[in-house]
Amino acid sequence: MRIAISDDAENDLVDGARFYDSLEHGLGGYFIDSLLSDIDSLLLYAGIHVKVWGYYRLLSQRFPYAVYYSLEDDLVRIHAVLDCRQDPDKTRNRIQP
Repeated sequence: MRIAISDDAENDLVDGARFYDSLEHGLGGYFIDSLLSDIDSLLLYAGIHVKVWGYYRLLSQRFPYAVYYSLEDDLVRIHAVLDCRQDPDKTRNRIQP
């Protein structure tokens, strides 16, 4: 199993890190480490999560973020890493093809 993170999802991670660093210096690094750990867990648990708007949704263990992904043979493709506190319509519009 392999994991591929889209450019949009990478940008989501950077934006989240900037936000948390603005709250407390160093928290952005912890955010990145935590979300990447959650994403790495997909090597074992990909496909067990609930599907939302056509994508599997992994909820982060430490932050109010969701990882939206799809499965393609032996590839886990990360499409978005979004804050769960935002308007659901904004999330739906962002991830729906």
